Amino acid sequence: MVDTAAGQGPTTPAFSPLYQQIKTLILRSLQAGEWKPGDMIPSEFDLAARFRVSQGTVRKAVDELATDNLLVRRQGKGTFVATHAAQHIQYRFLRLLPDSGTLEGQGPAERRIVECRRLRAPADVARQLGLRTGDAVLQVRRVLAFGGTPAILEDLWLPGTAFKGLTLETLAEDKGPMYALFETQFGVRMVRATEKLKAVIADAPTAELLAIKQGHPLLSVERLAYTYNDVPMELRRGLYLTELRHYHNELS
Repeated sequence: MVDTAAGQGPTTPAFSPLYQQIKTLILRSLQAGEWKPGDMIPSEFDLAARFRVSQGTVRKAVDELATDNLLVRRQGKGTFVATHAAQHIQYRFLRLLPDSGTLEGQGPAERRIVECRRLRAPADVARQLGLRTGDAVLQVRRVLAFGGTPAILEDLWLPGTAFKGLTLETLAEDKGPMYALFETQFGVRMVRATEKLKAVIADAPTAELLAIKQGHPLLSVERLAYTYNDVPMELRRGLYLTELRHYHNELS
């Protein structure tokens, strides 16, 4: 029997497998901030007692959450909430790799924040972020460079309410991964993303920021990133230079 503790029933259908119901309840606790990124969650024994199910059921739910990169098992230490501050997943959503070597080997990207402003959401941005047209959003434009050479121009759109207080100064001063900043200062963890890719050419403003000629070929990557329970939290549109790098993805 599942113990909902807070007086709320599982959001999954009654006919779903029991471990899926437990997975939903653990996700609810993650979303509510009961366990924050980097925290160790209770043991399987304690979770089994809390939800009044077997340890095997809890283990299966935790296994799926680990496969989804929401939890991380550490041998002999316990199970922890995944965090973008962890070195081994800092590059999880950055897929531009050098043609020779690895992303880690070329060092972290050098970031220049071009703009950070609050405005009313355009219709297409509002639709993708699950907002109403005209709701407040934050738009961030930045250039990423490697070895002093610009490689990526990005525009980020963030829900204004969730990221209230985010400023150009905060972004410029922070030296860690942006998603780690979102976790620590705003309690928002990006857990998955969908992407659309296509070939485009540089317009005049883009060419100036990337130090290339107008009409230069670029790879356009539009990413919609979600937090827990598939709530969209970031729309990111990036323009990538691929002369010395390629976009790498793994399919499974």
